[in-house]
Amino acid sequence: MELILKQDVENLGFKDDVVTVKNGYGRNFLIPQGQAIMATLSAKKVLAENLKQRAYKEKKIVDEANKIAEALKALEIKIAAKVGTGDKLFGSVNNIDVAAALEKEGQSIDKKFITVTTVKRTGKYTAVVRLHREVTVDLEFEVIAQAAE
Repeated sequence: MELILKQDVENLGFKDDVVTVKNGYGRNFLIPQGQAIMATLSAKKVLAENLKQRAYKEKKIVDEANKIAEALKALEIKIAAKVGTGDKLFGSVNNIDVAAALEKEGQSIDKKFITVTTVKRTGKYTAVVRLHREVTVDLEFEVIAQAAE
């Protein structure tokens, strides 16, 4: 079954993508939830025209995302966390902590666009930040021991 996505769907595609899914997934979940519509011939023509008109606006958005990516690459992010014996953390550092550290630096990035493997030790790590469907940036950050109070 071919569908046109009306919004971004995790692990499937982005808004206005034409995707092929199993019939049950499309009929029972995507269409009733308002996340997709049937990809009929007329719907595809309308989509093509909309994409053509949106291409210019999209270029400006991609340029803006590239500017933000350059700004993120220049940042030195240090996240303080409580440390036990050695370099092992109490708890872990995840995308929420990275988003909070970016907020302190003046960059407001939603946590759902940041991908971090769970960090349980101090050291340098890399997070992937998706600013646009075409623009992702590898953000390096360092987990350091929190100063004792």
